[in-house]
Amino acid sequence: RDLQLVSPSVSSTWLLISPTSIFPCRLKEEELLIYFQFLLRIERLQLYVLSVLKFTYPTLFQGWQTLVGGFLLHISWKLGWVEINYSSRSEILTWLPASALFVGIIYAGSRALSRLPIPVFLTVHNAAEVITCGFQKFVEKEQISLLKICSVLFLLIAAGCLPLFDRQFDPDGYFWALIHVVCVGVYKVIHKLWKTSSLSDLDQQYINYVFSMVLLASASHPAGDLFSALDFPFLYFYRFHSSCCASGLLGFLLMLHTVKLKSNTSSWQYAAWSLLAKVTTAGLSPFFFGMTVNIPTVCCLLLGGLGEALLVYTERMGT
Repeated sequence: RDLQLVSPSVSSTWLLISPTSIFPCRLKEEELLIYFQFLLRIERLQLYVLSVLKFTYPTLFQGWQTLVGGFLLHISWKLGWVEINYSSRSEILTWLPASALFVGIIYAGSRALSRLPIPVFLTVHNAAEVITCGFQKFVEKEQISLLKICSVLFLLIAAGCLPLFDRQFDPDGYFWALIHVVCVGVYKVIHKLWKTSSLSDLDQQYINYVFSMVLLASASHPAGDLFSALDFPFLYFYRFHSSCCASGLLGFLLMLHTVKLKSNTSSWQYAAWSLLAKVTTAGLSPFFFGMTVNIPTVCCLLLGGLGEALLVYTERMGT
């Protein structure tokens, strides 16, 4: 059944692609649905490649993702579909630490996702809000409501207790998930500090793609992935090729729609759609990939969902 998962995703992807659907003049309800579909499909495809086919060579897999994303973003820029500004060298150099964190996010996330079920990974991923909230509270000295503090504590408790009760506990998976969380949290802090800069979200993403592609390609040989991948049993399997192509394409389209949604919706509306997509993905993934759970694990997952829902509510209330 797992091998039949890819074909519908790959074939239906092409039906969603057109310049008018990717770059509409104004936000439409259809674009929210397309964003929702992209997020669901990208998680399923990546888990299929990483966990089912076990292509555990992140420098190659994520290097391919960034190569496709950077190439398509460059083509879209040249065709006039998106606007990317010419940035000064100083601005690019200043953003490079964030690009290094971006590499950490996708590399560690790939490692973690290959070993952890999607619901567990997403619950741990949400704990990155602890870092951003802590920065607001203790560095920027912002007033944070008690409800938001409770929501962040729920996220922290859920992520912290999961390893204690997870019947499929994988120490390497949780280690890479922790690295992923730290990189996500610090990246969000840097992104918030750069809001007043002349670099747009697409400018930043373009730099991220180029930097990641170069760094991951350079690291593929020292990491041993370059030659180890030659022994991958599904190297010439057409479903592996189609999954990688679809994953790179969907990742690029998801990035575009994410930028569009953030610029055309309020922060709480975007957070609400993101929460809905995560809950749906986490709820459906056990039916496709299987997952062994117990009551404490389910409680941790529900507590994490409650924490993120409260976080969305605080965003709406402006607290």
